[in-house]
Amino acid sequence: MSDRFDLIVLGAGSGGLAAAFRAARHGARVALLEPNQLGGTCVNVGCVPKKAMWHAAQMAEAQQLAVDYGFDVTPGPLDWSAFVKRRQAYIANIHASYHRRLAEADIEVIASRGRLLGQGRVKAGERTLQAPHIVLATGAHPKRLDVPGFDLGMVSDDFFDLDACPGKVAIVGGGYISVELAGVMHTLGAQVDIYARGHLMHGFDAEMALALGECMRAQGIDIHYQCQVSKLMREGDQLFMNCTAGNRLGPYDKVLWAVGRVPNSDNIGLEKAGVACDDQGHVLIDTFQNTEAHGIYAIGDVTDRLALTPVAIAAGRRLADRLFGGRRQAHLDYQNIPSVVFAHPPLAGCGMAEEDARSVHGEAVKVYRSRFTPMHLSLSDHGYQSVFKLVCVGEDERVVGVHALGAGAEELIQGFAVAVKMGARKVDLDDTVAVHPTSAEEMVLMR
Repeated sequence: MSDRFDLIVLGAGSGGLAAAFRAARHGARVALLEPNQLGGTCVNVGCVPKKAMWHAAQMAEAQQLAVDYGFDVTPGPLDWSAFVKRRQAYIANIHASYHRRLAEADIEVIASRGRLLGQGRVKAGERTLQAPHIVLATGAHPKRLDVPGFDLGMVSDDFFDLDACPGKVAIVGGGYISVELAGVMHTLGAQVDIYARGHLMHGFDAEMALALGECMRAQGIDIHYQCQVSKLMREGDQLFMNCTAGNRLGPYDKVLWAVGRVPNSDNIGLEKAGVACDDQGHVLIDTFQNTEAHGIYAIGDVTDRLALTPVAIAAGRRLADRLFGGRRQAHLDYQNIPSVVFAHPPLAGCGMAEEDARSVHGEAVKVYRSRFTPMHLSLSDHGYQSVFKLVCVGEDERVVGVHALGAGAEELIQGFAVAVKMGARKVDLDDTVAVHPTSAEEMVLMR
């Protein structure tokens, strides 16, 4: 068995798999190193199981809507453990698909953690591999705090090991993981408190993030801002927390830490190979995913770019096209990338937040908004208002930001992301005939 390859990829998450598959399609001989399950965070303890739980929570909401509509049904709890088996069977099918496709592509999968040795060499178990091109796609893991009692709580990976819905939960943090899992657990029957140092969803449009927080509070989720937890304690079967403000918080059945993620860049030989990192451990890259070491590249969460699965996939494919497909200028444009928070309701956005647009364009910014109750909720006793927002710039009102909070936002943002990417103007939306009655029509009816 030869240890010489055209490409060695460290990490078989979404980005690593994408780079490996695309390179193999171009005829490269590829080695893919992964000591754990294929699919990385997204497939195993991220997007896929999270979205499955989100769908289960949607079904719980639908039961209540059915009652409001007049159906003779009695909402019941989710058989959590039975659903977890169904969820994991779905993930097992993804693993099987990856293994089949990797074999078909003649990609050698090595169940080992890779370590850079310099000069195009990688240590993988007892083998020393060599290639002119090496891709770092090692991902990230949940951040741990130097807080007394931290290990008494869960991190996001642990959430997917739960076999029942907790009774009362505290979630520490205000980002994607906090907001999404809070919505899931609350909708499936838990009492949930969120403790955030700042506001929710930093990086999203501030007005939209605030509106999401209001929706969550209206549903019964308690959100505590400007709170930093300094200690976690167990008393019997209950957990309590101390806040730096002096408050004693609790009791809780579970505490979930959702305080960010840390790149998996330790102990993979970066210094030996001359690869530089920032002070948080992110591998430094340029526009073309190049690190400071010749022939070594990085994609996905191990870098400081947007930590989103489609971003890692797109970056990996473009990198492989550049290295092996003859597209010398191929690279990912990180501007105007759409993203969704699978909250209850979902929050979606593409392009600039209003505050960012005003800091760049000043008085040239014009904002359009629409607040409305979706029709399917207007027929219910459990309605909330959706909020849509356009951020436009200049005399021609070029659309630089599209934001949506409400049912269906996770689907409609994809199409409007194309419009933003193409430089659509407000008049282009005005000239588009609305599809009625829908929520999406509000995007082309704002005045």
